[in-house]
Amino acid sequence: MKIVFATNNLNKLKEVQALIPSHIKLLSLKDIECFEDIPETQNTIEGNAVQKANYIKENYGYDCFADDTGLEIDALNGEPGVFSARYAGEQRSDSDNMNKVLESLKSKPNRNAQFKTVISLHLNNQQHSFTGICKGQITKTKQGEQGFGYDPIFKPNGHDKTFAEMDLNLKNSIGHRGKAVLQLVAFLNS
Repeated sequence: MKIVFATNNLNKLKEVQALIPSHIKLLSLKDIECFEDIPETQNTIEGNAVQKANYIKENYGYDCFADDTGLEIDALNGEPGVFSARYAGEQRSDSDNMNKVLESLKSKPNRNAQFKTVISLHLNNQQHSFTGICKGQITKTKQGEQGFGYDPIFKPNGHDKTFAEMDLNLKNSIGHRGKAVLQLVAFLNS
């Protein structure tokens, strides 16, 4: 089976490739010569995932899946949520986004948060969705050098390290994207 993962994010591609079994050939956007920015104009994480998967199917004809992920922080009423990648502006700077979160939480005792990933699969002209959630806390400082996005400030519940301090295998086994991808793989194998 060949399937496209509709992302330009090489970090996401690396995480997902580590979870996909070898009998499923994962194609990147580069592999199908898709070099344009895929629209993400919906107001929900779910909507963006569906929009990206549909875009590839409609414009390139491939079965595919796309994900969208958001960090939802209780004390910020669920922000940054669907705007996680561009929370501090259109430059999409991980550092700026983390700094904005840390500044916004400075005087707030509640640091509860969750990462939410929704994968939308467009396969055989049918749409399927898979959701992974990882609950945790926002740290007071950046910790760790691994990962990407908000990983240096997110510590999953039950762990004493941030995602950025964990190796990829551990992060995938407990993280939001790993949970959603494992549901996707189980579906594809059924």
